[in-house]
Amino acid sequence: MGEANNIVAEPTNSTKKEPEPQSQQQVTSKKAAKKEAAKAEKLRCRQEAAAAAVADVSIEGPDPLAENYGDVPINDVRSESSSGRVWTNVSSLTEELKDNFVLVRGRAYAIRARGNKMVFLTVREGCCTVQCVLIVAPDLVSAEMVKFATRIPKDSLIEIEGIVTVPPNVIKDASQQVEIQVRKIYCVNRAANVLPFDVDDASRSEAEIQKALKAGKQAVRVNQDTRLNNRFLDLQTQTNQAIFTLVDKVSFLFKLFLHNEGFREIYTPKITAGTSEGGAAVFNFEYNRQQRACLAQSPQLYKQMAICGHFGLVFTVGPVFRAEDSDTHRHLCEFTGLDVEMEIENHYSEVMELVDRLFVDIFDKLNLACQEELEDINKQYPFEPLKYKYYENGNEPAKMLRLTFEQGIQMQKDAGFEVDPLGDLNTEAERKLGKLVKEKYGTEFYILYRYPLAVRPFYTMPCGDHKDYSNSFDVFIRGEEVISGSQRVHVAELLESRARECGIDVKPLSKYIDSFRYGAPPHGGFGAGLERVVMLFLNLDNIRKASLFPRYPRRLEP
Repeated sequence: MGEANNIVAEPTNSTKKEPEPQSQQQVTSKKAAKKEAAKAEKLRCRQEAAAAAVADVSIEGPDPLAENYGDVPINDVRSESSSGRVWTNVSSLTEELKDNFVLVRGRAYAIRARGNKMVFLTVREGCCTVQCVLIVAPDLVSAEMVKFATRIPKDSLIEIEGIVTVPPNVIKDASQQVEIQVRKIYCVNRAANVLPFDVDDASRSEAEIQKALKAGKQAVRVNQDTRLNNRFLDLQTQTNQAIFTLVDKVSFLFKLFLHNEGFREIYTPKITAGTSEGGAAVFNFEYNRQQRACLAQSPQLYKQMAICGHFGLVFTVGPVFRAEDSDTHRHLCEFTGLDVEMEIENHYSEVMELVDRLFVDIFDKLNLACQEELEDINKQYPFEPLKYKYYENGNEPAKMLRLTFEQGIQMQKDAGFEVDPLGDLNTEAERKLGKLVKEKYGTEFYILYRYPLAVRPFYTMPCGDHKDYSNSFDVFIRGEEVISGSQRVHVAELLESRARECGIDVKPLSKYIDSFRYGAPPHGGFGAGLERVVMLFLNLDNIRKASLFPRYPRRLEP
């Protein structure tokens, strides 16, 4: 979520204004920024010192094997011609390749010298690592070659050519249980001699940190801001590689299921003339120096216009912008929306049934196809697998648990909690209800429907049997809202009236409202945040862990 950069003119009045009092959050943010700046300066000094130390060391005398190692000149990687070399992925290095000559590229994850005649290198490519060894041998590996390898800065990009062997013992520090006997080693791009933080430190779980501290050992904890300031490095951890594999998989499975159901993917504008959700949580800007515009809060209006265009079943995956000043564990100013819209044949429960089948299918396939990734994530961020199937009377899984909003309110009242019967649920109320539902029904994934009309967007269809309620629903995972949907108003006059009731200027929405004046069908849909789905499925403590480059009120870069 981005930050708005507002340029404010200096006051012409010469009277000096008293500074406005700062909030505790502003003071904390400034202290954090100052601390990060000090850390960056300290890091720069360490890098310069380390670089100078390396520069002081020189290799003496000619080496007959000098062509088998060294830094790759920039001209060799300008793509002026193709070498035709065939590369092997580290993940493909198995015992079947024994005695084969291979060429691999990856990062120097670890370098361990054994005297001046042997060095072990662990090369990492994505989540996979392989152990490589250089041993001084006539006409194969020189002492200078070993010395060169020991000086390669950690995390540098290197190329290795060598022969695959299978050691008799298990290799504890690598994922691949083979070894490469190095014959050539080249450094493609050197990393700085001192990194902002060590990838191993960023991979450590809180339990491991506490265990080390109790034993009186030093344990580095890499905080969230440091990680995000150096996200390129943080993304190299095995946990992050796994998390963003799941992010990709959820998006893929979402699209695959809907395509198989006959839905059509559409692409909607992210620049709009008016708000789609109401309220003030929008990023406003001047459009082409002519009119006011804002970044889309939702693809809602365009999904509905596609339905009016007789598309029938549509979905879209794309960025959504919310200018909320919500610095919480589950809010972003920019997130990836998973949005669906469909014609309704008989009842808006058809939309809820689609949600049920769609997300159960996604969760089933994640558990089946991503077992290794889930294990990797669980090592650093332990979590209990999501209970997303509802077993009615202990039998086979029934349809996804559905409760009316009134039933949810009553459950909380019965437990001694006071909740506004016609208000929205705040975070605390959601969590309490989630706990009660899990205890009573054994599921952490359920639908709460028939919400009060006053807390829903203007395009939500009011209930036919009660003026205070609406044909709408929210879906919850682990006690937090993750999906919101409803039947939509498809009659222009009612839509216009509802917008005015919600205090929304209908003029910028005239094209949208007009699209319903020509026989729009009954329809409904829902929207979910991709990052929040992943966060709650994995029970992560912060949505920023599931966002590649998160945007929230205090962060606009990298």
